[in-house]
Amino acid sequence: FAPSPTGYMHVGNLRTALYTYLIARHAGGKFILRIEDTDQGRYVEGAVDVIYSTMRACGLTHDEGPDVGGPVGPYVQTERRGLYKEYAELLIARGHAYRCFCDKDDAAEENVSDGAVIHKYDGRCSRLSEEEIAANLAAGKPYVIRQKIPREGKTTFHDEIFGDITVDNDTLDDQVLIKRDGLPTYNFANVVDDHLMGITHVVRGSEYLSSAPKYNLLYEAFGWEIPTYVHCSPVMRDAQHKMSKRHGDPSYEDLIREGYLTEAVLNYVALLGWSPKGEYAEREFYTLCELAEIFDISGISKSPAVFDINKLRWMNAEYMKKLSPEAFFSKAEPVLKSVITNPAIDLKAVAALVQPRCEILSDLPERVDFIDKLPVYSTDLYVHKKSKTTLENSLSSLQAVLPVLEGLETWTNEALYDALVALAAKLEVKNSIILWPLRVAVSGKASTPGGATELCALLGKEESIARVKTGIELLQK
Repeated sequence: FAPSPTGYMHVGNLRTALYTYLIARHAGGKFILRIEDTDQGRYVEGAVDVIYSTMRACGLTHDEGPDVGGPVGPYVQTERRGLYKEYAELLIARGHAYRCFCDKDDAAEENVSDGAVIHKYDGRCSRLSEEEIAANLAAGKPYVIRQKIPREGKTTFHDEIFGDITVDNDTLDDQVLIKRDGLPTYNFANVVDDHLMGITHVVRGSEYLSSAPKYNLLYEAFGWEIPTYVHCSPVMRDAQHKMSKRHGDPSYEDLIREGYLTEAVLNYVALLGWSPKGEYAEREFYTLCELAEIFDISGISKSPAVFDINKLRWMNAEYMKKLSPEAFFSKAEPVLKSVITNPAIDLKAVAALVQPRCEILSDLPERVDFIDKLPVYSTDLYVHKKSKTTLENSLSSLQAVLPVLEGLETWTNEALYDALVALAAKLEVKNSIILWPLRVAVSGKASTPGGATELCALLGKEESIARVKTGIELLQK
């Protein structure tokens, strides 16, 4: 996995890291982390730490990398800068690269036909004589080193997902290998590093498919073995747009801050463009170990995957339900404490109430804020078609409920439920005629994490009775 430290860890980055990890673990190979920081103009302070912390949190442990070392380091490209010039000079000596003295203002580009305008460098510096090159160097003229692409013939490369792809060489640009500052471009550094580090499988986004022929020509120019290419189609926000921070799409850190569980995010991301086969084809839930056991490159799709936040919410809710009460409480406690300040409220009881109905932790404040303080609410909430309640019968129900609550000695969910069901039977009405108005009165909400008696048990006798009296006053107005 070779990320650039240019910002946050978006979902596409995480998927690439996950797939490379799974390929390595499935085959019993080594998972290597390399930081590709040669584009210093886009370097973001702290981005490397985000990469480390994300991978650590997700359990994607690398065998070699900048922080753990290894036999083929250094694992940060700027620390390897002395290597690349040497290999570029070797290409010049073999006739596969050349020094280009053109500056950016030179109109050194040509248009390729077929109706499409393709701007590409015309290779003029590749035709300089030895004397002209020597004169430019003697004058201290700055230069880049460009790859010398053959003007004739075709280049074919194989990708594990897209198969064999053939391009005409005359459509390829003489790409820059070494910039004026002596640093390599990504397109050169990744080839040199992948070879020197013994990389067998290169996993990256399909946007690099167009560069793969140039990589192949570099491997061939050096006489090196070409690795296995795995180009993954992008993760999309919708059918037309790739995910991006600029458009407010969430990073891994954003998702965790919103209250998604790492296990759910990883499970969901694994299935964004990959499908298990055989006996696992119908399953949707996997641990990281299970994914490593069954992961197969052939299951990766050519088609872009659309990131569906609602599907992730559903999956996260399923993971929430599977947590032990203790594990859920440890995650929910900081959120609950930020909303519920009344020390008399049993936060563990609140957690037990919300767990079966919790999709993401950031939903909790809105779901439980009524516990601390009864919100201002409209009496329209008392009118409920399914429960067959109206403003009139809701008032009657609360007036009948009040003395029952005041006279109840055992204040538990079971005792409350039995007493109110008995009241409904006595009044010869459905249970909902009694319970819906009570739920509205004690919560001030249309949707709550528990039923009327559960909420009363949680709030306590005094607070519940006070809220019922408030409900009666509102309805009497």
